[in-house]
Amino acid sequence: MTVALSAQEVGERLEKDLPGAGASWQMDQLQVRPEAVREVCRWLKVESGLELDYLVAITAVDFVDHFEVVYHLASIGRNHSLVLKTKVFGRETPAVPSVVEVWQGADLQEREVWDLMGVRFEGHPNLKRILTWEEFPGHPLRKDFQGA
Repeated sequence: MTVALSAQEVGERLEKDLPGAGASWQMDQLQVRPEAVREVCRWLKVESGLELDYLVAITAVDFVDHFEVVYHLASIGRNHSLVLKTKVFGRETPAVPSVVEVWQGADLQEREVWDLMGVRFEGHPNLKRILTWEEFPGHPLRKDFQGA
């Protein structure tokens, strides 16, 4: 069974190395500023003792006043995991940096979140719809979606 890392311990280490990331934590979840996501993910992947080399999943939650993008990360060799979150405000053009350059497995997952929730992943090499067609009106998993 994978062991969940202490978000507080990881967050304290992160603040020493990347003080602008805006790290905060609650139980086993680490929260960072949206602009820092790519840099934090790079750090989590290579930081000694963490080596979170596997992106399990990316998803998003619509809280109406903001979106929360959630990254489930794991270390294959160290058998531990971490949940990373960021809050994105604004319904018109919510965006976070893409992490495809950190984990190639983010490619299809970011496209799915873009398609269904409308959160743009800046720097994604091919951000286009994956489950609906390109002319589909809106993003069907948003709370304010009116239907096609």
